Amino acid sequence: MLDADLKEQLKAYLERVTRPIGITASVDDSAASQEMLALLADLVALSDKITVTERRDDDQRKPSFALSTPGQDIQLRFAGIPLGHEFTSLVLALLQVGGHPSRLAAEVIEQIRNLEGDFRFETYFSLSCQNCPDVVQALNLMAVLNPRIQHVAIDGALFQDEVNTRQVMSVPMVFLNGEPFGAGRMGAEEILARIDTGAASREAEKLKTRAPFDVLIVGGGPAGAAAAIYAARKGIRTGIAAERFGGQVLDTMGIENFISVTETEGPKMVAALEQHVRQYDVDIMNLQRAEKLLPAGADGLVGVQLASGATLRSKTVILSTGARWRQMGVPGEDEYRNKGVAYCPHCDGPLFKGKRVAVIGGGNSGVEAAIDLAGIVSHVTLIEFDSRLRADAVLQRKLYSLPNVRVIVSAQSTEVTGDGQKVNGLSYQDRGTGELHHLELEGIFVQIGLLPNSDWLKGSLDLSPRGEIIVNDRGETSLPGVFAAGDVTTVPYKQIIIAMGDGSTAALSAFDHLIRHSMPVEDARAA
Repeated sequence: MLDADLKEQLKAYLERVTRPIGITASVDDSAASQEMLALLADLVALSDKITVTERRDDDQRKPSFALSTPGQDIQLRFAGIPLGHEFTSLVLALLQVGGHPSRLAAEVIEQIRNLEGDFRFETYFSLSCQNCPDVVQALNLMAVLNPRIQHVAIDGALFQDEVNTRQVMSVPMVFLNGEPFGAGRMGAEEILARIDTGAASREAEKLKTRAPFDVLIVGGGPAGAAAAIYAARKGIRTGIAAERFGGQVLDTMGIENFISVTETEGPKMVAALEQHVRQYDVDIMNLQRAEKLLPAGADGLVGVQLASGATLRSKTVILSTGARWRQMGVPGEDEYRNKGVAYCPHCDGPLFKGKRVAVIGGGNSGVEAAIDLAGIVSHVTLIEFDSRLRADAVLQRKLYSLPNVRVIVSAQSTEVTGDGQKVNGLSYQDRGTGELHHLELEGIFVQIGLLPNSDWLKGSLDLSPRGEIIVNDRGETSLPGVFAAGDVTTVPYKQIIIAMGDGSTAALSAFDHLIRHSMPVEDARAA
């Protein structure tokens, strides 16, 4: 089942297990059950602490398997065969059930253990989804730490009847006690913020007591991370307030143009970024959405008001809030979001196996999405507003070679249609003739670029007509002491490596501003 190299790596990991792991496999005579049993047999062969018991007469999903250990009440199950992106989730679950400690912050672990109430989570994932492991791993760990938390991770491609019945049209999709709980990437802290009703207010009170920063960075993507590292290395008090550390890179599947790194994936890069930032004395305040920028007062401190109600203050601020997927802005799009309207073909594509889908956008992202989807779905229609595709020639050649792809140019999407539960079509207008058309399909993947996350800054500083923060070559904005970097700015090329350079520039400029206009906070206290 597993190749030799993978077995050697896994064997080394399993040596960290300190207590027995019992695996209960619920199987039938299907090929999928036999494949799952082969995987479990490999695990048994790699560690003398793992045992497997087969069950055929229980009422569990088949194939599935539960992990447990003697003396611990753990309700953790995988329904399906967790390979692909979910293999790491399996490895971590084995280690945690087997007694290896988690790297999660101690206060978060304590918060999980102290949760009151019964929580039965079910997560639908796809093996090609790079966002799913974060959710699966967070809920698995919560199930290990708290006996009142149950979690089943379900491969949507293997349990298509459930997917159709529960109308799961995007992954990861989480249900709590049988009801929809959330879709998209979530970590343990985000899940806790939703089920521990007092968590947000407690965190806000803590933030209110934060001492002023020398440099406060708003946004935790590549630009923000680079700014934090450069600022912290100057020995000044540095903080990051981020709605989601890692930003849009977390949703990026393949990264092949980051110089010196031949190939990587977004989540791996974000993990490395966070690890690097945490090597320095940086105050990371995650899950914090900025709502208002407050100009410097008499004390010379710029304020950033957060959605939680807290306000952070700093001598300088670096804005690196990045960008988000641009929406079509047509009737039905919001109504059918995650009900057929999707933005991540890698994550959600497997849920549309054998169905008809459309891809909106003829740039590199749109054409790459159409190529990928063509290998999964029955038919792809690519819709482009312009009179020609804008993707690289090599991608266009591949696209036009595919028999189940149709390309429509000079087309303006006008409406997403559905039956009230899920998408059933897309209407568009021929921009040349004005004629209206309607496509019958089950999914729409929107790939039409990005919008800067700057709505909260309107009226605070100068923005371009597109909503980007106007900066000069030093990252300076129209507001003294406030700098900006990355995709949220007027810098023309939106690339990870460019954002990192922008963040470094902004941090150095902020430090220069501090030298010329004031002393760092710590030096001021000592004076």
